[in-house]
Amino acid sequence: MAKNAGKMPRPGRAVRGSRSGRPIMAAINLMGQRWILRIVWELRDRPLNFRALQKACDGLSPSVLNQRLTDLRQAQIVELDPSQGYRLTKLGGELLEKLQPLQRWAEKWSKAVDA
Repeated sequence: MAKNAGKMPRPGRAVRGSRSGRPIMAAINLMGQRWILRIVWELRDRPLNFRALQKACDGLSPSVLNQRLTDLRQAQIVELDPSQGYRLTKLGGELLEKLQPLQRWAEKWSKAVDA
C-alpha cells in the first residue's frame, strides 16, 4: 500500500486547517497539495501517459507523480485509460471549468504586476 494511502482529503473527514469535514474544505485541501493542480492543468487538452505527464510537469519525480495520480484517481478527478493514458473524468473536467476564471484573473494579475 502507498505510504500516504488513506490520507487523501475527503468530505466528512477532518483535514488540515479544518475539523468540520465540509466538502469545500476537503476540496481546498486536496487542491492545495503540491503538484495536484499542475497535473490537472496538464491534462486539460488531452490524455497523457505517465512519462508524458512527468515531462509536462517539468520532470516531477516518479514517486510523487504516482502518489498524486493515486490521490486524483481516488478523488475521481483523473482516470486511467490503458490505451490513452491519464485523463480528466467528468468531475475533473468540471474542476477545470472552475479554474478557467482563475486563469483569466492570473493573466490580468501578471500584466498588472509586470507594469
